[in-house]
Amino acid sequence: MRPTRRQLLGASLGGVVAAGIGLPAAADLSTEGLVRSRIRPPKFRDAWFPITRYGAAPGGATDCTAAIAAAVTACHEAGGGHVVVPPGVWQTGAINLLSHVDLHLEEGATLRFSTDPAAYLPVVRTRWQSVEVYNYSSLIRAEGQTDIGITGKGVLDGAGDNEHWWYLIGSGQYGWHTGLPNQREDWAELERMNNEQVPVDQRVFGAGHYLRPSFIQPFRCTNVLIEGVTVKDSPMWTIHPLECRNVTIQGVTVNNLGPNGDGCDPESCTDVLIRGCTFATHDDCIAIKSGRDADGRRLGLPSRGIIVEDCTFLSGGAAVAVGSEMSGGIEDVFVRRLHAPADPAADEAYLQWLLCVKSTSTRGGYVHNVDVRDVDSRAWMYRPLEITFSYQGGGDQSLFPDVRGIRFDDVRVARAERAYRIVGAETQHIRSVAITNSRFDEVAAEAVVQYADDVTVRNVRIGTS
Repeated sequence: MRPTRRQLLGASLGGVVAAGIGLPAAADLSTEGLVRSRIRPPKFRDAWFPITRYGAAPGGATDCTAAIAAAVTACHEAGGGHVVVPPGVWQTGAINLLSHVDLHLEEGATLRFSTDPAAYLPVVRTRWQSVEVYNYSSLIRAEGQTDIGITGKGVLDGAGDNEHWWYLIGSGQYGWHTGLPNQREDWAELERMNNEQVPVDQRVFGAGHYLRPSFIQPFRCTNVLIEGVTVKDSPMWTIHPLECRNVTIQGVTVNNLGPNGDGCDPESCTDVLIRGCTFATHDDCIAIKSGRDADGRRLGLPSRGIIVEDCTFLSGGAAVAVGSEMSGGIEDVFVRRLHAPADPAADEAYLQWLLCVKSTSTRGGYVHNVDVRDVDSRAWMYRPLEITFSYQGGGDQSLFPDVRGIRFDDVRVARAERAYRIVGAETQHIRSVAITNSRFDEVAAEAVVQYADDVTVRNVRIGTS
């Protein structure tokens, strides 16, 4: 029988672990400075376009999709500004943003999105679990635009629950039962298309298929700002910047306990700042990605220059995950001042990881220069730091990633199954990892290091000794 978390913690082990020879070089902080210097949120013209001017009506009974589209177009054609959503509940389908337009939700405003898949047609080019495909539009989308924003103190409600969207994963946990459709066959077919490199224009899903859309997806956009809003109950991934440059996401609250309900997934993006956000998710809170398997290697579009700072993590898989879809490469990730509080109302508050670098034998790609500093975790978790090549098994054993330059410094963890687990492959070792100046107060099992070179643990306390 699997032990409970309490039993694991009751068997806490103490001691200090040291390995490797010499401290690997610190992450290049001059690189961090350069990344910061390049990230500048867009500014918008002082012009205001209330959606009510274009026929929108509150209350949830009126479909405001056309009115919002008209407001966005008018704002864009006038040279930009703010499309304003006043207080109230406003029902809508897909929203497409245009250059120089800020979608601004006033306090007390809720945009409630349709659960009818037809509201997200026609299909658009996107990625689904990091595989290129033509599928339903995300709920809010922009493609090839410059200077776009989603701001304010209002709520974006994706309306996902066990009766809408979530059951399509095919799990009874999310309301699926025999007789309901699910995504399994579609996902298997899309994976086959990826593995065989079927041309993307032949990978058409959408109507009659069951691949759930993400919530917010700027695609191939430059200068993106998402600020202040609360985003809840997405059909799938919540905030998914894809192939973007210069992205700022700050002061955002994500509540999404649905399946594949990641909080924020910058994918194949350059220069991204995620600051002062709060996450309560079932899956990873932040997951940095760059394409899956053959698609990721073909496109060769890495994610680089990612800064995460001053964020709070209430629940989820990893606070920050790197991968597992990272075949295009990930480099220069700087994580600062994270907080994972315990919930006094819960028996066992939890995350699974603070940082998880996860890949498989089919991914290839690389992860270089990930620097994590100043983390305080009161929440229970499995492993504060994990680097693994066995997130999903199978496939070509020659396609492990190149992982090096991982630094974990000034991390304080109250309770964990084990402090860290770093396991490469016999044919592909992890290289240059440092865990320094950190404390793991209650742990149940010893740390693990296998198939890893130049791993240094210095000034680290594990357990109470």
